[in-house]
Amino acid sequence: MTQPRSDQDSAWKEILRQYFQEAIVFFFPQTAEQVDWSRPYEFLDKEFQQIAPEAETGKRYADQLVKVWLKQGEELWLLIHVEVQAARESEFARRMFVYNLRIFDRFNHPAISLAILCDTSKTWRPESFSFDYPDTTLSFRFGRVKLLDYRDRFAELEQRTNPFAVVVMAHLKAQATRRDDQQRKISKLSLIRRLYEGGYTRQEVINLFRFIDWVMILPEALKQEFWRSLKTYEEERRMPFITSVEEIGFERGQRSLILKLLQRRIGEVPEALQYRIDRLSSTELESLAEALLDFTTFADLENWFTQKNA
Repeated sequence: MTQPRSDQDSAWKEILRQYFQEAIVFFFPQTAEQVDWSRPYEFLDKEFQQIAPEAETGKRYADQLVKVWLKQGEELWLLIHVEVQAARESEFARRMFVYNLRIFDRFNHPAISLAILCDTSKTWRPESFSFDYPDTTLSFRFGRVKLLDYRDRFAELEQRTNPFAVVVMAHLKAQATRRDDQQRKISKLSLIRRLYEGGYTRQEVINLFRFIDWVMILPEALKQEFWRSLKTYEEERRMPFITSVEEIGFERGQRSLILKLLQRRIGEVPEALQYRIDRLSSTELESLAEALLDFTTFADLENWFTQKNA
């Protein structure tokens, strides 16, 4: 039985940043219709850290605060929260309200709050926070989608070209195959074939493959079967994507060696940092391999990522 990764937040955060517009169009079409997508949107990471300091103290959130422009020219902030934990969170609705209030209080900006619920509970569906006392009543409602509701809509998802149709299918297939590794391998291959056959660009195939590979993990024995099957499929289609078994196998070997070296120098590497290393290109991996020889703390590794993204 496959053990789930605890750090799916990083995978969701990355895919949201890569396809933010597509996410809003897919999950919240009414909000998307109001946005002028011809104007660039902006991720407000520094502002988000000010309203959510707890995100800096070890709690994993896939939240994004994004500035967009409405069609009538008004600036608007969107707060998107992805709740990826398997269990319901009792304080979720309150936290959605507090974040929205902090945005208005600190920056004098109204915000649309949107939640994507990835858990397996059929009944947990938070969408409001309120209290009612004599002379004072408060009612706060936020947009909410539940991925579980797509379980019976796979035929519809398969017809959609929005990348988040694949994201949802991968997430649900991962949940459905938690206790069946063989079926997970079959489902994973099926989803990846769909990437090649669905008219996605090369970069979209790469990005979506990374998400699928992260959430649909396989035990080592089945990984080898999976790579062999994927290699055969790629050869049949003659698709020169960088998700080829040879290149990925080489990069996986590089990453494995780098993680071992980092562990010897600075200790066990947290999953969040492992995820960031997984996303590095061959050239970036070579650069990190040289730099880590001088690392003495995790701060050195964090600084390396900061300088790389500067």
